[in-house]
Amino acid sequence: MRKLTIIALGLLLSINSMAQGTRRSTRGAALRVRSSAAMPSVDAVLGKYVEAIGGKAALWKISSRVSKGTFVISSLAGVIGTVEVYEKAPNLAVSVLTIPGVGTEAEGFNGTTAWVLEPDSGVVHDKSGLELATAKREAEFYEELKLKELYPRMTLKGVEKVRARMAYVIEAVPVAGSPERLYFDTLTGLLIRKDSEEEGDEGKRSIEEYYSDYRAVDGIKLPFTIHQVSSGMDFTVKLTEVKQNVPVDDAKFNKPEDQ
Repeated sequence: MRKLTIIALGLLLSINSMAQGTRRSTRGAALRVRSSAAMPSVDAVLGKYVEAIGGKAALWKISSRVSKGTFVISSLAGVIGTVEVYEKAPNLAVSVLTIPGVGTEAEGFNGTTAWVLEPDSGVVHDKSGLELATAKREAEFYEELKLKELYPRMTLKGVEKVRARMAYVIEAVPVAGSPERLYFDTLTGLLIRKDSEEEGDEGKRSIEEYYSDYRAVDGIKLPFTIHQVSSGMDFTVKLTEVKQNVPVDDAKFNKPEDQ
């Protein structure tokens, strides 16, 4: 799971006034399928996922990542821009979304403080409460290896159809925040969807996030296409470049000055 959900929603909310219509979220529209076959355990599903993306040994070898790409907001008449994500172990992350003619939004976590730079005002403010807890969880570099630590309560709910794939559905309850749903492809083991609920100044917002176009980079598989759907918003990121184990200065993740 990549660290784009929070910042994407922040930017979308900032430019929401550009939207001319709304789109009904398809959350909960997946078809639940009953099966008489024995269901795997949560540990088995998570273990298959780790192996599918490269295995523990390969994941532990990576300590930093820089991802770049483009995005399109279909719900805003095809607004396009660029995205950059910097990540560093153990839990440093910063993401930057830029729309030409609109502005730049950046969000980060430096291991202690979570912050956001708003594109409309240029003001930087700290996150607190559930927003801070979510940012800290999303910044965990070895998230795939620590899912049971990040979500102490995990329950296998069944099998559902996600687009053309069948997926095991795990309800994951974090230490702080609302329960999430993780969908793992029954054949490949890969994570193909995540349902979550973010809380902020605008209240609660349900999010569906779909992962596809997995590609191997330095021995691990990463989703190069991330599609987010929330109330009135449709947002797709396509990565064009991912570099790992590259130098990233810790100062990169610190809160910037107001612009």
